[in-house]
Amino acid sequence: MQSNKSKVVFKDYNPKQNMLLPPSLDELIDENHSVRVVNQVIDHIDIDPLIKKFKGGGTSSYHPRLMLKVLIYGYLTNQYSSRKIEDALHQNIHFMWLSGMSYPDHNTINRFRSERLKGVLKQVFSQVVLLLVEAGHVSLKEAAYLDGTKIEANANRYTFVWGRSIKTHREKIKRQLKELWAYAESIAREELKNNEPEDFEHIDAEKVRQTIDNIDKALSGKEVDKKKKQKLNYARRNWPKNLDKYDEQEKQMGDRNSISKTDPDATFMRMKEDHMLNGQLKPAYNWQISTQEQFILGYTIHQTTTDTTTLQPHMESLEETLGQMPEILVADAGYGSEENYEYLESNGVEAFVKYNYFHKEQTKKWREDPARAENLHYNEHLDCFYCPMGQAMTFVKASTRTTTTGYKQQKHHYQAQNCTGCPMRGVCHAGKGNRTIEVSPKLMRYKSVIRQKLNSEQGKKYRSQRPVDVEAVFGIIKNNHNFRRFMLRGLDKVEIEAGLLALAHNIRKMVN
Repeated sequence: MQSNKSKVVFKDYNPKQNMLLPPSLDELIDENHSVRVVNQVIDHIDIDPLIKKFKGGGTSSYHPRLMLKVLIYGYLTNQYSSRKIEDALHQNIHFMWLSGMSYPDHNTINRFRSERLKGVLKQVFSQVVLLLVEAGHVSLKEAAYLDGTKIEANANRYTFVWGRSIKTHREKIKRQLKELWAYAESIAREELKNNEPEDFEHIDAEKVRQTIDNIDKALSGKEVDKKKKQKLNYARRNWPKNLDKYDEQEKQMGDRNSISKTDPDATFMRMKEDHMLNGQLKPAYNWQISTQEQFILGYTIHQTTTDTTTLQPHMESLEETLGQMPEILVADAGYGSEENYEYLESNGVEAFVKYNYFHKEQTKKWREDPARAENLHYNEHLDCFYCPMGQAMTFVKASTRTTTTGYKQQKHHYQAQNCTGCPMRGVCHAGKGNRTIEVSPKLMRYKSVIRQKLNSEQGKKYRSQRPVDVEAVFGIIKNNHNFRRFMLRGLDKVEIEAGLLALAHNIRKMVN
């Protein structure tokens, strides 16, 4: 009886079969593949600034255009390690096609990324953005969306130095040095009479060394307490070198309050993505980008934890790389300050930038609170405010507050005439005496303009678009492409990595 089952047929398989004509790599790659876009974009830009980084003589070098393509395509395909890129050049047909079957090793790749791209990658990036402008993907006359995120540094999370800790150690050395001097005076006052330091408030390594030498000479040949002698020996061995170390750490720290020992350019920042109540402190960098249609127009790397002070250097970077600032800027409340509003106004940039409490101002509870200083009626002609009971709060004095960036903010102080017996005193003013409020006239004017813009139809459109535009880019890079920690150390090298990420993102977006 014949079986109903048909005979199984397999396709031919012979891995040892020779080919008369070997296949071309070009035939194996789709016409619209991202590797072709990387190749095409980098072939269309001027890399003369990069070529100038190479000196003549010696052995031949891999062409910088080849190296740049390989690095950008590596970051586009989540190959961030130079070793992984080296492996891909031997195993991945896309890398092999892009490199023309050249095989630079991981040291060559890393050296090109760390050294050759320094100071020139932004010029490459700006040319790609201008190509996007030329192609109509983005426009500098349309709104740009600004935001920042914190990316962990390639540094040990537990080897950190705090500015407050350095100050505490300095004070401890001052106090103990003063105690040693007092002890020496109790035994050898005459010997120390002509060598007494001017004060112990301002000390450095040389001053400490000299003071300890004077104490040693004065106590020579005298009976000295054993513990004091041990303390003196410890001070001689350690205090001068510790003070030198503190000086170097403070120099590296600058205006910051912390540094990492393994990457002194990194600052300890609270990372939002940690699954903790307030996030964990880690060495990190503040990466700022401005976007449009989810294309990155510009990027900057900062060592400060807050976004407020990053706006101006970021806008200056945009102007330097693209030749002009965007005509409209949209950002959240982290960037809203009098200094930033004034800066944008003076540079002809229309600001749709929120300020603190903008959203709270929209709530019924806020609007119906008559005691809030923001809700008090202001009479511009008489230059006075009116308290909830209708009493005039007149101008008392002006003061100036200097911010950490050196910006001088003018403050006006207004005071009520008589709050005694006022039925609303408990609600309006809990302190002693008559109520006083402090306002910045310039900031008050800016807030009024910004409030009107943000509540307009155009402002509402920008506000709803901002998270979709700029925050989505960070989500794509950090979550979709798993870039959460820089590979390189140091501010200059981290900025190079940020540039490679931005280039890779823009080309990936072009492909899509």
